[in-house]
Amino acid sequence: MKILLTGATGLVGRVLVKKLLEQKHQLHYLSTQKEKLRHAPNLKGFFWDPKNGIIDSAALEGVEVVIHLAGATISKPWTSAYKNEILSSRTQSTRLLAETLKGRNQKIQAFIGASATGIYPSSYTKFYDETSNEIAADFLGNVVQKWEAASVDFETFANRRVLFRIGLVLAKDGGVLSTLSLPVKWGIGGPVGSGQQWQSWIHIEDLCALFCTAVEKPWHGIYNAVAPEVVTQKTLLKTLAQQLRRPLFFPPVPAFALKCLMGARSSLVLNSQHVSSSRLKASEFKFEYPTLKSAIHALLKK
Repeated sequence: MKILLTGATGLVGRVLVKKLLEQKHQLHYLSTQKEKLRHAPNLKGFFWDPKNGIIDSAALEGVEVVIHLAGATISKPWTSAYKNEILSSRTQSTRLLAETLKGRNQKIQAFIGASATGIYPSSYTKFYDETSNEIAADFLGNVVQKWEAASVDFETFANRRVLFRIGLVLAKDGGVLSTLSLPVKWGIGGPVGSGQQWQSWIHIEDLCALFCTAVEKPWHGIYNAVAPEVVTQKTLLKTLAQQLRRPLFFPPVPAFALKCLMGARSSLVLNSQHVSSSRLKASEFKFEYPTLKSAIHALLKK
């Protein structure tokens, strides 16, 4: 099958490219950096610049599935200008893809897009599955709502529209695990806020397996891309410390101190979302890493 992928050079995209090629798919990818464009067997890169509405439409030639991961990282400081980039990089790129398909009068089998569990309000007591319609009244909630809305036009051009609301991605080279591991290795790790906030996570290999499965199976609609086991932040850090064989005795970092240091971006570590992957369970998708211990052990082993 011929697939167009955006965000191919990102944390998830790099792993997904490898998996798709292993499954013998033909892969086109879009990049904003011309120096990252390359041609290899079953792999071809094309330039685009969503900010200025530029795309090499040849990237869509013969494409049957679009997998859209592109979007500016949320890990940089949230200045007013950068908050606008976080939102526009997601909505403008999505609309550009839809408009290009429309201009080519091209139909595809599926649009498979990234979304985020940040759409759900922070809560220590509520439980969110795919039927939950509450939306967080904060920056991330607004971003994800508009991000998902931008993909609605694909329902005109695609037989299926699939959105994965992704939790914390655990990966070996980058992402939240690398950020958390460093202070734990130094013996200065500790929770932030109460440490009781729920953390919904997924191993990067399972996440990429979800995208690959969605290419083949008749999935449609919204799926929470999180592992079956949801843990508190304190449990996450404790499990990480155990796997690293390091102590975890530092007191929690007060929430107010983190808010003073990071501003609104502190919500990335202070928010609590207990998210269920009930639709994946119903689909009989098999997680390779269903528990936090198995996921961290696999990522940290040499």
